[in-house]
Amino acid sequence: MAVVGTAGWSIPRKDAERFPPQGTALERYSRVFEGVEVNSSFYRTHRTSTWAKWAECVPGSFRFAVKVPRTITHQARLIETDSLIAQFVEEIRPLGKKLELLLVQMPPSLGFDAATAARFFETLRSAIDAEIVCEPRHQSWFADNVDKLLANLRVTRAAADPALRASAAQPGGWAGLDYWRLHGSPEMYRSSYTTDAIDFYARRISQATADGRRSWCVFDNTATGAATANALSVVSMLKQM
Repeated sequence: MAVVGTAGWSIPRKDAERFPPQGTALERYSRVFEGVEVNSSFYRTHRTSTWAKWAECVPGSFRFAVKVPRTITHQARLIETDSLIAQFVEEIRPLGKKLELLLVQMPPSLGFDAATAARFFETLRSAIDAEIVCEPRHQSWFADNVDKLLANLRVTRAAADPALRASAAQPGGWAGLDYWRLHGSPEMYRSSYTTDAIDFYARRISQATADGRRSWCVFDNTATGAATANALSVVSMLKQM
């Protein structure tokens, strides 16, 4: 019921011995973790053959979370994105059932507009059979009426760290899926999480599993290689709970 992993599948040298010695980085990664967040899709397109190769080299139970391109979120700003969504969906189609969810990260300047949000998420939902997670970064998205709309649209709001405000540190929107996106704290992308923080996230994931909810926990503090060790620690703690 839970997926713990990192943004991308690079394996730091200091953690290499904790992975199988043979295979590509993704093959080795997928023998230890249950899923991965693909961030490169935000910056550039990939050939369909690349997505197919990724899908073919991982176990059948392995799952992908794919970040929606910035052409949709940051340039079009969720408006009139039908053709862009269609192109993106066609590109990632080779993932098949191994695609579990799409991550929609908004720019910090993008405020909440109910009509725009509803139109966008409905279009995205109709284009592909996958869960949808959003990571808003404007204060206007963290309100009860927004959570209600997202829940009605079956869109999960990611719990992010560092958080803009207290509510941003907790999952919101659709309650059927928790998505923890951990960027590193206090220094984003660089800081490793403390043992107490690792224990906190492991307990939240364990409780969600006990309650019958699916959870993803993705470490994005990859700049110093901390993400892999942090994710491995959560996996280890979960096995003891």
